Amino acid sequence: MGRAFYLCCGFLSLGAGAIGAFLPLLPTVPFMILAAFCFARSSPALEARLLEHRHFGPHIRNWRERGAISRRGKKAALAAFAFSAVLGLAFSPLPWCLIPLAAALIGGTWIWTRPEA
Repeated sequence: MGRAFYLCCGFLSLGAGAIGAFLPLLPTVPFMILAAFCFARSSPALEARLLEHRHFGPHIRNWRERGAISRRGKKAALAAFAFSAVLGLAFSPLPWCLIPLAAALIGGTWIWTRPEA
C-alpha cells in the first residue's frame, strides 16, 4: 500500500481520536495508536510528534513496547463496553441484544488480560 494511503488513514485516525476526546463512548487512545502506526509508514515526522505528545506518547510507547494498557484505560474501556451492552439489552429485541453483550464480554476479556502500563 502506498504512502499516501497510510497518510490519509493516519489523519482519519487522528480526527476520530480528536472526536473521541469529546464523545464519551468513542475511544481516543486506540485511534492515536492507529494514527502512529499509519504515520510510521508515511510520515516519520508526524509519528515522532505523536510519540512525543505528553498525553498520547506514553500510551503509544507502552502499547508498542509491551502491548500494555493503563489501568485507567482498561477501566474506561470496560465501562464503555458495559454501557453499550446495557443499552443493547434494554433497546434491542432477542437475539440481537446478545450481540453487544457478546462483544463486551469478548473485547472486555481481551482488554483486561493485556499487561498493565
